[in-house]
Amino acid sequence: MMSPSAASTPYLQIDQVLKDFGGGAVAVNRVSLDIAQGEIFALLGSSGCGKTTLLRMLAGFETPTSGRIVLNGQDLAGLAPYERPINMMFQSYALFPHLSVWDNIAFGLRRDGCPKAEIEARVEAMLKLVQLGKYAKRKPHQLSGGQQQRVALARSLAKKPQLLLLDEPLGALDKKLREETQIELVNIIEEVGVTCVMVTHDQEEAMTMASRIGVMSEGRILQVGPPGEIYETPATRFVADFIGNVNLMEGTLDVDEADHVEIQCADCRHYVGHGITGTKGMELAVALRPEKIQLGRTPPVRTDVNAVRGRIRDMSYFGSYTVYHLALPSGAVLKVSQANTARHPDEVLSWDDEAWAHWTDSAQVVLTQ
Repeated sequence: MMSPSAASTPYLQIDQVLKDFGGGAVAVNRVSLDIAQGEIFALLGSSGCGKTTLLRMLAGFETPTSGRIVLNGQDLAGLAPYERPINMMFQSYALFPHLSVWDNIAFGLRRDGCPKAEIEARVEAMLKLVQLGKYAKRKPHQLSGGQQQRVALARSLAKKPQLLLLDEPLGALDKKLREETQIELVNIIEEVGVTCVMVTHDQEEAMTMASRIGVMSEGRILQVGPPGEIYETPATRFVADFIGNVNLMEGTLDVDEADHVEIQCADCRHYVGHGITGTKGMELAVALRPEKIQLGRTPPVRTDVNAVRGRIRDMSYFGSYTVYHLALPSGAVLKVSQANTARHPDEVLSWDDEAWAHWTDSAQVVLTQ
């Protein structure tokens, strides 16, 4: 996957963009983003966070209350959607049911008055790109959901847009087909080299497809970074909780040294192997991913820090891994994910078993927000 440097001259600049619908309904609250050419950037957030409104402002379907949107040096203010070098692919695909695949892809080119020979060349190139040449004469209803999605993508790319916008691009597909299509879609977009902004509420989709992610909540961007950075180093409680599964433990900073900190929580004491910017006694949270925890009947070497004993209240088998819900003394539940690497493990844990959970001093993330 491409990882363009956002430090270079931004290809798309979103500068302090605000969208206020009035009556206290601020959908997008002074968002600023720099997106590099050739990047696939995902706006990730739950329904109502403002991501689709921001996408619609890029497309020209909504007008910003204030702020600027600049694409390849051109300020898009005042430009109607059809005047912008941008194409948007909708979740519903919006294919014309009475037109063939070939004519659906050619539609925008014909509307722009392109020469017949150029239209034919572009459509054939798009059909080859999305591997649908033998389906050119079919109508949309004769295609699978994944094939319809590729027709919609081909139509969006046929006009060679400077910017491609994807609105929940795989939301209409079932889970298995969606997973298969994610990589396929990325490969097509990267082969063309178009800059892409997509919106999704599906964190797996964003992490699979995007080179960078912007996590949105209540109209604001809370964190921007590559998928691995967002997952491993969340900046806030919201981001940690929204991306993947996490155990969030509220506690108090008890030891504050340059090379380590200790945080007292209700059920255990965390020893974290690095310093933080904080003050002793401050309240904060510790984020601990389920897969970074070890679980077993035998106590670890140290039980005074980074360890807790509990009882297995629930467990779910997912084939490649099992998720355990460990009931702790305070009544809280610790989620632990264990990879099923052995077909016949030496130690089998089950409901109601007492077990020790423990983790290293680099497993946690300390959150002050």
